[in-house]
Amino acid sequence: MKGLHTFLIFFFGALGGLLFGYDTGVISGAILFIQKEMHLSVSLEGWVVSAVLVGAIIGAGISGPLSEKFGRKWLIFFEGIIFCVGAIGSSLSTSAEILIAFRVFLGLAVGGASALVPVYLAEMAPAEIRGALTSLNQLMIVIGILVAYLVDFAFSASGQWRWMLGLGIVPALIMIIGVLFLPESPRWLIVHKREGEARKILAKLKPKEMVDAEIAEIKRMNIDQQEDKGDIFQPFMRPLLVVAVLLAMFQQVVGVNAVIYYAPTILTQAGFGTSASILGTIGIGVAQVIMVLVGMSLVDKLGRKRLLMMGNVLMSVSMIVMAIVLKVSHGGIAVGWTELICMTLFIAAFCMSWGPVMWVVVSEYLPLKYRGAGLGIASVGNWVANLIVSQSFPILLQAIGGANVFLIYAVMGVLAILFVKFFVVETKGRTLEQIEADFRKGSNRKIKTKTSLSESTKM
Repeated sequence: MKGLHTFLIFFFGALGGLLFGYDTGVISGAILFIQKEMHLSVSLEGWVVSAVLVGAIIGAGISGPLSEKFGRKWLIFFEGIIFCVGAIGSSLSTSAEILIAFRVFLGLAVGGASALVPVYLAEMAPAEIRGALTSLNQLMIVIGILVAYLVDFAFSASGQWRWMLGLGIVPALIMIIGVLFLPESPRWLIVHKREGEARKILAKLKPKEMVDAEIAEIKRMNIDQQEDKGDIFQPFMRPLLVVAVLLAMFQQVVGVNAVIYYAPTILTQAGFGTSASILGTIGIGVAQVIMVLVGMSLVDKLGRKRLLMMGNVLMSVSMIVMAIVLKVSHGGIAVGWTELICMTLFIAAFCMSWGPVMWVVVSEYLPLKYRGAGLGIASVGNWVANLIVSQSFPILLQAIGGANVFLIYAVMGVLAILFVKFFVVETKGRTLEQIEADFRKGSNRKIKTKTSLSESTKM
């Protein structure tokens, strides 16, 4: 890896994650003021919050085929334009219906970024630090959420929700400019018969002897794929897709976005004032950034599987404590502080584990030929689950109370632990081509969990 040039590639490559985080996180504070100004019903409030998810489902679904045809780089550029238009349109909306329409449009870019950024980062990163570099996407997401919380707090005294939504144009413009200087994925270039361009890009990132070996391995795997007459749903792909989609859905049904989207609402009901509730979310945002950094430092050491299970234990315990406190208490500021601490611990555990690691595993599981489309399918599952959680949370909160809702999320966390334990294979320390070769041979349950650094860098 070579200095500043490499840093800029991964920074701008992951910037779509920051926009993803900002545009999903900013609504948590803005909705308090939108609700008052537009007199939203509980159902309409849920749609304003979750409209971006509807667009994300579509964006995630179409980003895979489009990225395979037009390349990773230019699709990221086009998503930046959608981010700009969506941010401005949302901020100028004069009715709930117009706001929902623009947030659906914004969601096209959010969903596309969620599927495409992990693909780009995984294909650019060397095997020995691929987990950390692919996790950079999640770091950018939580930084975006933290920035959104800070912007929400800055405008909370005046209630200027339009500025909260509109300022998303700033990182969008930075991304558009930055993407112009990004290289295309070398793996995509080789698949599309542009080896010369791929070689020049790899030469800027790796020593010459590693470049030759990596190109040879990618070409060999591409020949195997060309001989593959099946589609993405052929026998050897089915279990990989099932694992990818269920991992993506479990990431959401454990309740993370109920906390991210509705933290100020939860804290307000627990006794905090509006500004204090939004300020409380800043602490959650800081915890997110710190713990993603912790996760990035551990994912290539402890492995993907262990980190997912450790995070799930802490997340489930946090939800259970929140449920117990709400059941046995009678309100008050002490309850509010307990809820804030538990939410912070939950988010910290998520950001150390399921936040970044799920996307690492999914991007590693899917073979090159099907990676764009497969990530799109997994992302659709992720956004569908996200939509269900965000739409159902305010309704469930009103119908059965917060304690029972948090218990449901805790049960989902336990099921996620069992799924990872019995169905997810460790992939750390291996090149994408090595992982794919083992899956194609049907030896997905025999992948070695330990590979020497020298062995993993031969490709």
